[in-house]
Amino acid sequence: MKSLLVAFTFSVLSTQALAEGVHHVTSPYAQEAARDIKSLSGTDVDELTRGGGWGFAKPAELNGYPGPSHVLHMKDRLGLTDDQLLKVQEVFDLMQARASEEGKVFVEAERELDAAFRSRTITESALRDLVATAEASRSRLRFIHLAAHLEVTRLLDVGQIAAYGKHRGYSK
Repeated sequence: MKSLLVAFTFSVLSTQALAEGVHHVTSPYAQEAARDIKSLSGTDVDELTRGGGWGFAKPAELNGYPGPSHVLHMKDRLGLTDDQLLKVQEVFDLMQARASEEGKVFVEAERELDAAFRSRTITESALRDLVATAEASRSRLRFIHLAAHLEVTRLLDVGQIAAYGKHRGYSK
């Protein structure tokens, strides 16, 4: 009876391992193989080249530093003065222009990295340079977005910042 139980357990575990192995044969990235730039979706490229946030400012946003785009959308709920509105708009316009310009640089750096792999001639030295270029651009993008949150926070009063957090769902 004991040997039957051991054989049954082994059989079940083997079947389970086999089934899991088959399950993981197809890559979760398979749908991305046809992308122009493998590391970026079309939506990512659009977001980056138009100067969108792409989640770069989450450390600021989720720690109580309002973002210019959202502040502009909530201007009435936050009770912005005309002067505040003008200054937040200026921060937003400058951030978006800089982020759009740098976003294009980042997308091109990712395109070059992808092309280097596609050509199958990439070397470790070239890889190091291509990654460094892409990551330097990504770093600049992040700075652009995070700095705009800092600037906007200086333009708002404590009550407006609290209202922003409440309306964004960050406070109870």
